[in-house]
Formats: sequence, C-alpha cells, structure tokens
Amino acid sequence: MALVHEFENSGNWLFKRRSWLPVVMVVAGIVMLYLGNRQAIFFDLRDEMIFLGVSIFGQIIRILTVGFTAKNTSGRNQAAGQIADEINTTGMYSIIRHPLYVGNFFMWLGPVLFLRSMWFTVVFALVYWLYYERIMFAEEQFLRRKFAEAYDKWSENVRAFFPFHVKFVRPNLPFSVRNVLKNEHNAFANIFVIFALLDLFRNYFLSPRKFFTERIFFTKIWMWLLIGAVGLWIIIHSIHKYTKWLEVKDR
Repeated sequence: MALVHEFENSGNWLFKRRSWLPVVMVVAGIVMLYLGNRQAIFFDLRDEMIFLGVSIFGQIIRILTVGFTAKNTSGRNQAAGQIADEINTTGMYSIIRHPLYVGNFFMWLGPVLFLRSMWFTVVFALVYWLYYERIMFAEEQFLRRKFAEAYDKWSENVRAFFPFHVKFVRPNLPFSVRNVLKNEHNAFANIFVIFALLDLFRNYFLSPRKFFTERIFFTKIWMWLLIGAVGLWIIIHSIHKYTKWLEVKDR
C-alpha cells in the first residue's frame, strides 16, 4: 500500500476512534500524578486557574468556529465518516484550516499542565500532533478529491495549524448561540470533569497515611466548579433531548 493511502486509511481509522484519546490521556495523567514529584502537585489556586484558563481558551476557539459554521460543511464531520457540501473558508477557517483541532489541543493542554511535568507536556504535544496529523491528512484528501482546485487554492493561503499570516474573512452566517450550546455542552462539561478527577486523585496520592475514606475528596474550588458545570450540562442536555429549541435551520 502506498504511503499516501496508508496515511489516509489510518487517519480515517483514528478519527472514528478519537473518543478514546481523552480516556487514554486521563489514565496517563493519573499515573503521572502517582509517579511524579508529589511536592510539585500541591494545590496552587493561581496556577490551576491559569491551567483552567488554557482549556477555556481552547473552548473559545471551538465556540468561535462552531458558532459560525453551517450544516454539512468541512469541519463538521461525524464518526460515520467525512461530510462536506462546501468548504469552510470564512471566520476561523480563514485563519487556520483546522481550528477545531487547535481548540482541542489547548483544551487538553490545560489538564496536562496540571501535572507540572515538562517531559509529559512534551510527550503529549508529540502524541497529539502525530495522532491528529493523520486525521487532518485524511480529511484534506477527502476535500481535495471533492473540491479539487477550489480546495487547493484556499489551502495555499491558509496554514493548517499555525496562523503565520492572518487574513481574516468575515463569516457568511451570523453567530448562533443555540448551535454552540447544542454542539459544545459536552466538551465544556468535560473540561471540569477532567480537572476534578485529577484533583481527586492528586488529593488521594498526597494523603497516604490517612484512612481510605479520608483520602477521597475534592478541593473546594474544583468541587464547586464541577457542580456548576454538571448542573449546566444537565440543563442544556435536557433542553436538547426533550425540546427542539436548540435546533437551528441549516446548522
């Protein structure tokens, strides 16, 4: 099999199983909390709010992308496979070709920084790049075959991941809050669930001499943030499941 076909096949395979990456990263993070420097992971409100801010920054990138995109356009692919009735070339897509994956990177970088390990951060960046490079390659092959010269012309002027030359093009559609709520409420809640899990295990590993039940607890700030995020998720998910309010035509 030619290398180009191998890259495309592996990219499609990884895309359909991309939901497993968060599970692997959380497990790896918990192992790092256990094996790493215990003194480095003590609670520090300032640092941990910065780490959370990095993740929120990634979520904002996704919100600014999803809020302006139409249904069945590039960047709105699903686990079933590639879909695209047209190429997204405005808004965030006029800055970088894969803004959703840039957003994902920062969303995951926050919890990785929580571990306070430089080498683990470097390993994460390399694994993330290798993982999503295949996925991006497969998506771009699909788009090149479907849109040919139109895709090549756009991609010549827009970088894949790092926006060295920014020529912002105003989105064709207005920003849709309902579209963002429908598509991003899971990702938003997951940020706080992951941070809270890391905090829970951090506290457990830092309290080895206490009874088991005394070692299982959340730091107050992470507990309240988790409660707020889960509560918000329940509200939005219920609206999405039991009503049509979040359904927007052509989004």
